[in-house]
Amino acid sequence: MSVENSIENISTILVIGAGTMGRQIAMSAALAGFSTIIQDISQEGLTAARTELEGWAASRVAKGKLEQGAATAALDALSYSTDLDSAAANADFVIEAATERLDIKTAIFEKLGVLAPAHAILATNSSTLGSSKVAAATGRPTQVCNMHFFNPALVMKCVEVVRHEETSDETVATTMELARRLGKEPVLINREIPGFIANRLVGAIQREALFLADSGIASIEDIDTTARTALGHPMGPFALMDMVGLDVIDFIAQATHAETGADTDAPNQRVAALVAEGKLGRKSGAGFYDYK
Repeated sequence: MSVENSIENISTILVIGAGTMGRQIAMSAALAGFSTIIQDISQEGLTAARTELEGWAASRVAKGKLEQGAATAALDALSYSTDLDSAAANADFVIEAATERLDIKTAIFEKLGVLAPAHAILATNSSTLGSSKVAAATGRPTQVCNMHFFNPALVMKCVEVVRHEETSDETVATTMELARRLGKEPVLINREIPGFIANRLVGAIQREALFLADSGIASIEDIDTTARTALGHPMGPFALMDMVGLDVIDFIAQATHAETGADTDAPNQRVAALVAEGKLGRKSGAGFYDYK
């Protein structure tokens, strides 16, 4: 592996997007000792990210789960910027966690191909879009891959590293090692497939759960109870969909169906109807269950 494209050459990480995933990925990097930049087009979003991360760190210290010195060092390692040009110019590794729209991501990666140093690896946190869709825009497709974290990124250990046909072995090795240094347990997906590993496994369970409920075979409560008490799942599929957000579940289904065209991947009508009613799960107060 060349020095230019190795873990030893990574000191500054740029995270694009200050939303829930972006800010938690950035904090994970800062806690691991990397100088970390959070970039977003919204100053309000950056301010909210700073406030939340400072509050999270203070809470962990108060509970005795994080030493004050480590919290201070991590917060000091974080910087915030609305200027992509300057942020990218100093990045050794970029993790894009922007809105899940291909046109937005393509535009970002096109800019990164010009702005980021020649050695920088460019990764997308997308859970639905393979990096091959944005790789060509960078002019350096061998240095592009998916680095998919799970929500909440500060807690969840799994990171799916997905290579496309042109991703180099060096890029894969460096990305896997970076995930380990962030305290994660990376898994490698050798070729792109909609849903990667985790979402495909969860999606299969969710589809079967919806079939059982839609067919009147069992109630959503009893299906969830079975998943917990027979399979050992921490929560049932309907409670999990409510936690993730039914709008997110519907979006993933739409994106997967657009990719595969398979009837089995078509969005579920019950989920779509709940979304249309504004019942998105926990975040809206109601979904399959009522949280009010």
